[in-house]
Amino acid sequence: MDDLQMKQLFESQEIPVPDENKRKETLNLAAAAFEKNQKSEKISQGTSLWSRLINRQPTNRRDSMSFSQKKVIYGGLATACVALLIYSVSPIMDTASVVPPSSIDLSAPADAREDVAVAQSGNMIMPAEVDKMKKEALAGKDMVPVLEASKAPAPEGKLAEAEVSADAAGSMEVARVRSEVGATAGAAIPMGAAVPSPSAPAPVILSGNPVNKMQMLVDQDSSALDQTVGRDKFKDFEQNAIKQVAQEPVSTFSIDVDTASYAFVRSSLDSGVLPQKDSVRVEELINYFDYAYPLPETKAEPFKASTVLKPSPWHAGRKLLTIGVKGYDVEKATAPDSNLVFLLDVSGSMEEPNKLPLLKQSLSMLLDTLKPTDKVSIVVYAGAAGTVLPPTPVSDKNAILMALQNLNAGGSTAGAEGIRQAYQLAEANFNKNAVNRVILATDGDFNVGITEPNELQDFVERKRESGIFLSVLGFGRGNYNDDMMQRLAQNGNGVAAYIDTLNEARKVLVQEAGATLFPIAKDVKIQVEFNPATVSEYRLVGYETRALKTEDFNNDKVDAGDIGAGAGVTAIYEITPVGADKAVDESRYAPVPAVKPVSDEYAFVKLRYKLPDEQTSKLVTTPVTAQQEQKADTVLARETDWAVAVASFGQLLKGGQYTGKMTYDDVLKLAEGTKGSDPFGYRAEFITLIHKAKTAAALEALPGQSGAGEPVHSTPGSR
Repeated sequence: MDDLQMKQLFESQEIPVPDENKRKETLNLAAAAFEKNQKSEKISQGTSLWSRLINRQPTNRRDSMSFSQKKVIYGGLATACVALLIYSVSPIMDTASVVPPSSIDLSAPADAREDVAVAQSGNMIMPAEVDKMKKEALAGKDMVPVLEASKAPAPEGKLAEAEVSADAAGSMEVARVRSEVGATAGAAIPMGAAVPSPSAPAPVILSGNPVNKMQMLVDQDSSALDQTVGRDKFKDFEQNAIKQVAQEPVSTFSIDVDTASYAFVRSSLDSGVLPQKDSVRVEELINYFDYAYPLPETKAEPFKASTVLKPSPWHAGRKLLTIGVKGYDVEKATAPDSNLVFLLDVSGSMEEPNKLPLLKQSLSMLLDTLKPTDKVSIVVYAGAAGTVLPPTPVSDKNAILMALQNLNAGGSTAGAEGIRQAYQLAEANFNKNAVNRVILATDGDFNVGITEPNELQDFVERKRESGIFLSVLGFGRGNYNDDMMQRLAQNGNGVAAYIDTLNEARKVLVQEAGATLFPIAKDVKIQVEFNPATVSEYRLVGYETRALKTEDFNNDKVDAGDIGAGAGVTAIYEITPVGADKAVDESRYAPVPAVKPVSDEYAFVKLRYKLPDEQTSKLVTTPVTAQQEQKADTVLARETDWAVAVASFGQLLKGGQYTGKMTYDDVLKLAEGTKGSDPFGYRAEFITLIHKAKTAAALEALPGQSGAGEPVHSTPGSR
């Protein structure tokens, strides 16, 4: 066969279409082999780049011959790839940033030191930046040229590479450039600089403006774009149903002073979209506001319960029973010292303006409320965890602020390891005369180590017995894990708040710092027993995620909610008096019990709590009688009317199943008439949210789309 025939033969052959899945599989296998070899081998600084590229050293004459034979093939291919990378990278790369060794806890494990070094370096390309550039590319915005190294074949051996690595979920997240490339390009790789772990996407360490200097690797396929819309996680729950007193006369629940739900609802409405129904916890909307309930006189009995009985605006003939509890307030001068451990998420998902930057500003404001003798520590976590600031008195505020400002985001999220180290640090510096608290600040997106909420909940439950409380501050949208944070806060004897603006940070950490930091009572439970002679039905508004069994009320081993200094709690029941129209028909066959009236009581309210340093609960009781129906002009009645307006709004956001014919306009009228004193403007802001809810879209639009369609309203006539 001559050359012409051979040429014709080759030209007649059909070239098979490349299999994209096989290509990705090959790349993943090559990357895995690279990581495995990198772990198992210790390559000295003197090893040449050529030897590392081909991952082979001659050990005898035969190997030397084989090595020489293959050198041209592998070496040529590797050299070509390296040359391509150097050509693309070298014009824009300069000396790598050096992380100050003094800022790294040398007592921490190696992985933790590496991750802390990554977190503290201010000159790196983070996963969130890569994700941002992907979105800009898909949106058609101008950006730096794209080097699609993923389309090149993966040669055998340790090739200096630029690749798009997949995280545990398999999504394309971050461009990684190996240290060999930096060394070849003339960039100095400092001793002790962070080396990315195989489990965590690694940032590219550069100096100057990394986004403008580094050509990123972007997968142009829109299916690889990591969409953040609709990925926030909330616990799925059904609203409390109407109960018949004859069958179930007792209602028991744990109090809740969290406010995360209100802030998230506000964030959604400010964006022009209705919040997810499961994100609306009506009790948290109600308890977002301060109420002028009577104050207790001493901290020996840290709160006082007040009850109000009024006609229901939702159904004619029914009544609303409002239970208000106000906590004893602690003067700042007499408040105990605080031993605080800030546990901060610095993973790649936190690299957004409303996450890590807002977190830094929020904690800086909190420092202004602390005493000089209070102590603050900082533990951070991304792919690993480590201590960046040992216990430091607030009198050395500059050192604390510097540690905060040096933090940058990057890597995956080893939240469980961070929690473990934070508790370990708090225990090592425990002060029995102070408030010992871990404050976790995160978007809740744990994806490395223990990620199962039940396991983390068990860990926090065991640790709370040591006297260390856990509070949670949530940040950001897109992968906000509310379910995780609620579990941690509820079982860590702390509060959960969502920080979406600097004003919200000021409210939670400055104006209400006492309620956030200083507990006055723990394991607070409420139990209401209804009188079947006067009440036929009842329904508790909200508190679905705080329900307790009847026998849990007297069991001091069962955990419940906690109240901070000056905090208030409000609970609302809608009740159907005997003789009024019932929601549930009478049973056709069940005998009607002969019940003798017990005076004129509607219900009997019991409240059980423990003091912060005690393990045995105390009991407070209050009867609810017909004579307690308040007139509309009393302060207490007006305050409860505001609570009813907020409760109505929350229920309308969830669909209005139990609010009858009430509309947003009815809520507006009720709220505007009962706004009362509003020194910080929170009630005026609520009224604005009602207007926004009337025109909000039912579903958030995807990036690049103009909208989400026509608004969907919860009730008729809400426009």
